[in-house]
Amino acid sequence: MERSLTEFTLPELGENISAGDVLRVLVKPGDALEKDQPVLELETDKATIEVPSSVSGTVGEIKVKPGEKVKVGQVILTVGGQEGRERQERQDGTEKAAPAAAADRPAPAREEPPAPPRPEPARAQAAPTPVAPKPAEIRPSRAESEPAAPKPADSRPSRSEGDREKVVDISRGARPAAETAAPAPEAPPAPAAPSVRRMARELGVDINEVAGSDPSGRISIDDVKAHAKRLLAAGAKGASTTAVPLPDFTRWGDVERQPMRAVRRKTAEHLSAAWATIPHVTQCDLADITGLEELRKKYAKQTEAAGGNLTVTAIAVKVVAAALRVFPQFNASIDLAADEIVLKKYVNVGVAVDTDRGLLVPVIRDADRKNIIELAVELAQLSEKARTRKIVLDEMQGGSISISNLGGIGGTYFTPIVNAPEVAILGISRARMEPVWNKEVGEFAPRFMLPLSLSYDHRVIDGADGIRFLRWVAQALEEPFLLSLQG
Repeated sequence: MERSLTEFTLPELGENISAGDVLRVLVKPGDALEKDQPVLELETDKATIEVPSSVSGTVGEIKVKPGEKVKVGQVILTVGGQEGRERQERQDGTEKAAPAAAADRPAPAREEPPAPPRPEPARAQAAPTPVAPKPAEIRPSRAESEPAAPKPADSRPSRSEGDREKVVDISRGARPAAETAAPAPEAPPAPAAPSVRRMARELGVDINEVAGSDPSGRISIDDVKAHAKRLLAAGAKGASTTAVPLPDFTRWGDVERQPMRAVRRKTAEHLSAAWATIPHVTQCDLADITGLEELRKKYAKQTEAAGGNLTVTAIAVKVVAAALRVFPQFNASIDLAADEIVLKKYVNVGVAVDTDRGLLVPVIRDADRKNIIELAVELAQLSEKARTRKIVLDEMQGGSISISNLGGIGGTYFTPIVNAPEVAILGISRARMEPVWNKEVGEFAPRFMLPLSLSYDHRVIDGADGIRFLRWVAQALEEPFLLSLQG
């Protein structure tokens, strides 16, 4: 009967997604479960998805509940046959206790270092950097722990190998001179090729803090990249959550604490990392859309009949998609680890959508190959899916550039944050009627002016290119014929 009991675990949810928040459990104990039937509604990063079952049978014990965070590989529920389900559920406690005890058995691993104390120093000599985090484990045997003396120095600020001996002496100042001098020869340079060391320097990574994934402890380029990503993630999270200690707000009145939802948490981490790593420049301009507004109103009903809304955003998607063909450096991403700029041959435009869960950015694929009506229809569909939590993660990935239109709310100009790994984002504010000097007739005339704000990654895009791109977008909005002429 044990073999007929199946555990359904949370499957892989997508690239770089390891967990999510449970919104709803869609089944209950005793339900008949079919393969591919949704069992869980999960919120992950920026998408709400239904998790389908990969097994069929009768639902046994449900291991999660709404509001919990679950990880990939975690048991969601047990499934058994129609017969003997209750017996299997009774057995479930003992069946899970045994694996749990086995899973917790790494605890005896703590007893392993004292049992064979001598191999530990040998491992430290072969790969000093990866073993560096373990000084506390070898400390019980003082005589055997001496070869690991350089390890506490790994917590120091970044220094070259030449300073290693000096730092060890300072950190061991309370010890006798004989004890501090002995470990110095056992602190060789981190095992890494010159090219790997150069990359670590360029990324601002201390090569001595990188753990090598090779069995010999040798550090590779991928190890440096992974370490840099961890530092960025930790820095972004720390900056947004723990950088500044908060006061006790209850001293001044009542407060209410609400947990950060997955979308808001991911947005905070993503934008913090983007702001911390990308040197932003924002340039602003005005586009005279008086003529465009007349055309928009003229063809609005035709677009509505097709299922879309002929908005300024939909038109801007077409304009920006055409601009990326004229200025390919804006359709790029920077790879500092490889000293390369990735130029994309496709044109996918992301559009920020305001939802009750926070900001989502659906992506319109191959935007340069679609006409404005097609773009308006697709934009309306994606926006509706984002607001009703039907959008999937794949529909929010692969963007070339993003557009954020706040004109429906108000405002003039703003500084949108680049949606990394993209290198540019266009902000649109509320258009308004303004007096503009007409030099041909020598008088002011009322014109409908649209404020534009372009933020870009200054590591990839120079200021001159930034204003050329923005001027091209403004002129294409003012003179739609430019789209056919150059786009």
